[in-house]
Parts: sequence; C-alpha cells; structure tokens
Amino acid sequence: MTVESVSAETFARESLAVLHGLTESARGDVSAAGGLIADCVREDGVVQAFGTGHSQALVLELAGRAGGLVPTNRLQMADLVLHGGDHPGVLDDPLLERRPGIALRLYELAAPRPQDLFVVISNSGVNSVVVEMALHAKERGHRLLAITSLAHTASVPAVHPSGRKLADLADVALDNAAPPGDALLPLPGGGAVCALSTLTGALLVQMTVAEAAAQLLASGDRPPVYVSANVPGGFEGNLELERRYAGRIRRTAS
Repeated sequence: MTVESVSAETFARESLAVLHGLTESARGDVSAAGGLIADCVREDGVVQAFGTGHSQALVLELAGRAGGLVPTNRLQMADLVLHGGDHPGVLDDPLLERRPGIALRLYELAAPRPQDLFVVISNSGVNSVVVEMALHAKERGHRLLAITSLAHTASVPAVHPSGRKLADLADVALDNAAPPGDALLPLPGGGAVCALSTLTGALLVQMTVAEAAAQLLASGDRPPVYVSANVPGGFEGNLELERRYAGRIRRTAS
C-alpha cells in the first residue's frame, strides 16, 4: 500500500466492504447468538457482558443503552473498587488484567444466577483475564457467547495456563473479521493504522440484539427494551423495567 492510498476514503471503502461481508458470513452465528440471548431473557436471566481495553466499548454497546435489552450487566475492572472495596490505586496497574484471580473476583462481585448468559469480548481472545472469566462461566454452567477475531486468535499462542483461548470455550463465537493486530490499513515500511474491531463488533452486537428480539417476539414474548432517557417518559419507563432485575444489574453514571 502506498502513502497515497492511506486515507479516510480508503478506510471507509475497506471497512464498509468488511461490514457488508459480515452481514452475510455471520448470519448463521448471529442467529445462534440471538437464540442464546432470547433464551436467557425468557428464563429471567441477565446478560453479563465483559471485556477489557477497547472491548469495553462493545460491552457498553450491549449493556444499558437506548434500544438495547434491559437485563444486561456490565462487568469491568472498576468493579474491584466500586463494589469490591479495593483502593482506587489498584486500577493504576497496567498488568492488572494479567493477574490470576481477578476474573474470579469480578465474577463473584456480579453474583450471577445459573440462567445468566455471559458475553465475553476480546479481539485477540487470549488475554488472561478474559480467558479466566470464560473458564469460570463455563465451569459454573453458564452459556457463553464470545465476540473475537478468529484471524488474530489463530495467529498468536495461548497465554493462559490452561492453554485455552476464548473461542475454544464459547457456545457461540462471533468472528468480528478484524485482521491480526486489528489495524486495517498497512503503512509503507511496516505497521498499520485504523482499527476495525469496534465497527464490526458493534454491527455484530446490534445484529444479535435484533435477532434476539425477533426470536422473543416470535414466541409471544415482549423484549424488555430501553427507551432513550432523553424522550418524555423514557427515564421513568426504564426505571419500571429495571425493577424486575433489582440487585442484578448495575447502572452508574459511567
């Protein structure tokens, strides 16, 4: 790729081509993923969503947003402080997500019920805390949906002591089609620029939510969905829906 071909137009063209391809290639997996979420909602479960780094953007895409499902809970490193009583300084550790035992603490702080579905998001699929969270979920009988880059995860070795990767553990794995390293546009002389996984991941999340809603409607169940708090009655209506899941979903200013 030449210097001239690294541009906004090139990124838009290349990323849109990937997004268009995903709408076809992911159709079967999205249907299965939507089924996991629909079953969770029917069983009075909560979707427990977890990711670190920029994968947190996709957790926010799923949990607690307008047009999304109410029974969704965001798991995050900050829970150690907000709900676990740790000193805020613990979050300054750049290697926190590699420390053994962190995922178990986050799991226990969430206090999930057996019918809860775990959605674990990681582009590489090998991050230690991500794999550990997936292992805890599966060992405790939860169903597991993964969103990951199969190309990236295939290109790197497992780093968790179990030798497992996120995709190995999932009941359904959605491939975000991002290249190894995530960046889409190669630079002359090496390296690349412009990450792709947030765009493709957001598409997969919303396709899956739409599929879950469709399956719920088909079985005569009304999806419990958030209305924007910035429309009349939205905030009050959302509070009423949230009462069904009191103590099971966290909603904070962040």
